[in-house]
Formats: sequence, C-alpha cells, structure tokens
Amino acid sequence: MSSPKPLSLTQATAEYDVVIIGGGIQGAGVAQICALNKLKVLLLEQFTVASQTSSRSSKLIHGGLRYLESWQWGLVRECLHERKCLLELAPTLVKLVPFYIPVYTHNSRHPWLIRLGLSLYALLGGLTKDCRFKKVPCAEWPALAGLTVDDLKVVYQYYDAQTDDRLLTEAVIKAAITSGAVVYENTKFLGAQYNGSLTDVEFSTTSEFNNVNHCRARLVVNAAGPWVNQVLNQFTPKIEPQAIETVQGTHLVLQYALDKIYYLEALLDRRAIFAMPWKGNTLLGTTETPYSGDPEKVEPLAAEVAYLKDVFYHYFPKAKGVAVLESFAGLRVLPAMGADVFNATRESRIVCDHSRLTKVISIYGGKLTAYRQNAERVYKLIAQSLNIPKNKFVSSRHSQLAK
Repeated sequence: MSSPKPLSLTQATAEYDVVIIGGGIQGAGVAQICALNKLKVLLLEQFTVASQTSSRSSKLIHGGLRYLESWQWGLVRECLHERKCLLELAPTLVKLVPFYIPVYTHNSRHPWLIRLGLSLYALLGGLTKDCRFKKVPCAEWPALAGLTVDDLKVVYQYYDAQTDDRLLTEAVIKAAITSGAVVYENTKFLGAQYNGSLTDVEFSTTSEFNNVNHCRARLVVNAAGPWVNQVLNQFTPKIEPQAIETVQGTHLVLQYALDKIYYLEALLDRRAIFAMPWKGNTLLGTTETPYSGDPEKVEPLAAEVAYLKDVFYHYFPKAKGVAVLESFAGLRVLPAMGADVFNATRESRIVCDHSRLTKVISIYGGKLTAYRQNAERVYKLIAQSLNIPKNKFVSSRHSQLAK
C-alpha cells in the first residue's frame, strides 16, 4: 500500500458516516462493506495496512479443526462457510490444499478420535467435496518426504485453504477504496469527543505529530486489534473497556522445503502445530503465550523458538540444524479467562458503547477466515444506528478480490 497523500483542509475537516480505526483485516472488511453500501468512510491506520497481526497469522483460511475439542462448533461451521466464500471470491489469493495428520503411538488423540473429528468437520462444512477426507494407505507414506515413520500408526488427509494474509488484507482494502472509502496509513488516532449527534475525531500523520487533523463522524468503529482498549481510553467521555487477554503467537520460517502441510501434535503440551510450505521454505507455528506489554514491541521469545524447533525436529529428524530464516510474533485478543488460553473462544465480540444510540462499535478479536461475516455483523449495527433501511443492504458475498 502506498503512503497517504497530504490531507487538504477540506479533507481534514470533513464529515464521514463512519471512521474506522485500524487497517488490519477486521477494519478492512468493515471499510469494504460500508463503502459498498454507499456510506462515506475514512479508515485510519497508524502503521501500514496489514503490518501487524493481519500479516503474522498462520496464513490459513480454515474451519479450525482443533476448535471442535472446545465445543466451538458454531465458529467452525461459520468459518467453513466463509472458506467456501473466499475460495470463490479470491481464487488467486485463497487455495484449497491437502493437509496431513500423522498419528503416532505417543499422540494423545487416538485414530478413532481424529476420524470422528474429521467426520464432524465434514458435516459442519455441509458434506461438500471440499470437506472430504481419507486414510492415507501405508504404501503412500514414502511420499511424505522427511516425515518420520517410527511408531506411525495412521495418516489422515483432509482439505483446508492457505493464503497470504497480507495480500488478502490489502486486496480487501483495495476493494474498499474502489467503492469509495478513504484510507490513510501512517496516521495515528489521537482522541475523540462526542459533540451532539457527531463525534469529533483527532488524528495526525506519524511523520508530523504537530500536524493535527480533525474530522467528524456519525459513528466510529474501533478495529484496532490489540490496541482496542487503548483506543477506547482516548474517548471523551471514557468508554468502559472489556476485560481481555492478549496472547502472542510466534511463527518460524525454516530453510527447509516442505511440499505438504502437516498438522502435528506437540509432545510438550499436546497443542496443534502446523508445518507448511511457504515461499520455498517451511512456515511453522504457532504458540500461545500470554502477553501484557506494549503491542508494538511484541517479539518471539527464545523459549517459543526452541519449542517450535523441537516439535519440527521430532517429526522431521533430517531437518535438525536447518537455519531459522525468520521469526515473527502477532497478538490475538481473547476474553479474559485466566490460564486457560488454549480453550478460550476465538469468536469475536462486537461491543457497542450504547444499546440504542450507538456512536462507537469496538471489535474484540476475530479470525482471519471469518472477517467478511464479522464485517457484515458490524454493518448491521451501523445501519441500525444510522436508520438505514434493511432492504438497502448490499452484501460483499459477490465482490471479487484480486491481488
């Protein structure tokens, strides 16, 4: 994405229907759906589009097979539906690919449980051909290059989708701009104050902090990701934030060429770890480590790097000693649940400042896969607040996305 043009006085004092704070996938989705519905939209991103959490994910468009264990079946069903939509809307960005689940004697999940989970996954996905799975015959195991077969009991193959999360987010932003949204990168939100039926919003470009600009908004959408509560604290009067935990997920890029995606079980804590081909190398992740620091300063921990390498070396012993080309960490926003991070819900929460006279809508969490559906939920709240007739709604379901 290119840097924003200097704001003219007219733009700086303009009135918008919706001002969105945050240029990750959630903010991008809201900008697109609002612009599609002919609202006047301004999006402010303090860095560059998709430069934070939305480029630091596992690069998957998937139902979330592991969420079946924590009974998040509604989320899995929705994500599988959205996977189908994105395969149709963004065929150059989202690709259906086979995943392999090797099951060993030491794994905590027995073959019958994996098969049951895959059957439920297929059922929640509508039993379409994209939800098919199979047991891989032993004769085909040699094709799983590099994977250890010591104590291997069974291998299952199923299908999910892979994407480049940064490119997908940028494509959604481009679609929003094409529909009329205004997007400013390197622009920091400074504060907002209610002023009658409108909200005065103050912001500046990060290169010129003395250059303070103002605009007015009928409604503000807070899609700031791990900064969501910091943004709320900058409103006058103050808006009560939700109790959250930020959890960092670390990924590694290893100098090792995989040709398939593997769903592995970590020996230490039995968590699911993905290993997948990524630009000629291997992408490995992710971890779930509570984080309480500055979101801008999140970095992979040495213990996380060692943990991921140990998992990969156990299943791919010939990879021992390969170089770590890159490591990165992103933050997820989860409801405060104490120590049980693994089972915390991944469903987003959409919170309004007032049940009847909504002026600020905050998005807590949300999955990459479900961004479009999440954005439409936010739009319905916007339409309700701005008294937009329901029969005027234009869905993003048929809006193509391209690189």
